[in-house]
Amino acid sequence: KKWPVSVRDEQESFETIIHPANRSEEPKTLMVPKFWMEKPLIDFESGDVLMRRSVSLKSGSLNSSTGENKSETRTIFVMIASYRDWQCRHTVESIFNTATFPERVRVGVVDQIDNKVDDSCDEPIAPCKDDPDQALCKFASQIDVYEMDAILAVGPVFARHLGYRLYRGEYYAMQVDAHVSFVKNWDVDIIDQIDATGNDMAVLSTYLTDVAGSIDEETGKSLRHTRPIMCNTDYEGGGQGKHLRHLSQPEAIPHIKNSPQLQPYWAAGFSFARGHFLVNVPYDLYLPNIFQGEETSIGIRGFTYGYDFYAPEKSVVFHMYANGVNAQKRNKVPKFWEHQNLYRGLGVAAMNRLNGIIHMNPSNVEVSSWNHEEESRYGLGKARKPEKFFDTFGIHVKQQTTEQRLCQFVDSGRMHRQFTQHLRPDGMGINYDEVNYKFVTPN
Repeated sequence: KKWPVSVRDEQESFETIIHPANRSEEPKTLMVPKFWMEKPLIDFESGDVLMRRSVSLKSGSLNSSTGENKSETRTIFVMIASYRDWQCRHTVESIFNTATFPERVRVGVVDQIDNKVDDSCDEPIAPCKDDPDQALCKFASQIDVYEMDAILAVGPVFARHLGYRLYRGEYYAMQVDAHVSFVKNWDVDIIDQIDATGNDMAVLSTYLTDVAGSIDEETGKSLRHTRPIMCNTDYEGGGQGKHLRHLSQPEAIPHIKNSPQLQPYWAAGFSFARGHFLVNVPYDLYLPNIFQGEETSIGIRGFTYGYDFYAPEKSVVFHMYANGVNAQKRNKVPKFWEHQNLYRGLGVAAMNRLNGIIHMNPSNVEVSSWNHEEESRYGLGKARKPEKFFDTFGIHVKQQTTEQRLCQFVDSGRMHRQFTQHLRPDGMGINYDEVNYKFVTPN
């Protein structure tokens, strides 16, 4: 197939969707790219509950005239959701300039901006005639930007829903924020890491380490020997009701060597998987004003489709946080809630839908009370039940409590060593039917 592919070639076939925060008789509509695939790559109608190995092997484009499937020919889609972020262009530059094989990378950006004052994420930092070697010039055909008026922004879930619509069948898919920096040869490194799992349903995901002091300015290599791992979560309250939220995560030298390490949770700020993850577990269109909760939604839905989450053994990208030496730079970036007076109150109904789909609503929320539109498209898989996730990792939905100190089990490598014994022989995920473990707070 043609490479690179671009949604710019499909504008005549864009479809109309209603803005998820619609409250009027004349709804606000947007023209958006269609999904690359309109339904999961699992034949539920024939009784399948897990994606077949043969389907997985056939999915994913290659940057090769011969069609040879080698590590260096496998394409990578990088999705960025950006809100009025001056750093977005620099992140795109970092992606291409540090890749070993930039010709196999394609970037899709959902750029929520005020075009009267903000620069577009695909606008070169300097004119191309003055600096033609900029990635935004050299690789312009591999960059798709869906621009949206910032006043229509209703949080990261809707933005990333649009971002998943930019995916066009790449072999791998990565999700990052608009203010990150990559290390040299990141593309080869992260593919080597995911290959080391031997699991085609592996998703490498974590809260990224601060970029300050993390990358050698001369070599572009990482200076870190530690990595974060996702294992710390608890219920918290708020205006949208009580919900599960991931907290700060431990960072240490990995206990598992030569492989990413199994963990229970998924993080929105960094995710790397086979491209079929985006096809099977798309962001829900009907969750406006959700900020906390998106990670639980994607994580549990992904679990029910058979995906397994891992902490990378080595970090290939670092995040610029609004603290320390970078506080002034990041604190001047506007936030999506600057227009929330237009959308006030929508988050409660959205959180009820989010929790309802993943079986986490409290008993006082009636099933009939929340929006069930397109639930089969943005709902659960059939490989595992959410209740299996709750039982395994000590989450008590009725009481809205969690068992404590799960990180002792996860970060130590015990979860990894016990659960990976049950990896299916064909590499299509861990068979949780064989996992009888139930975490309880250790003495």
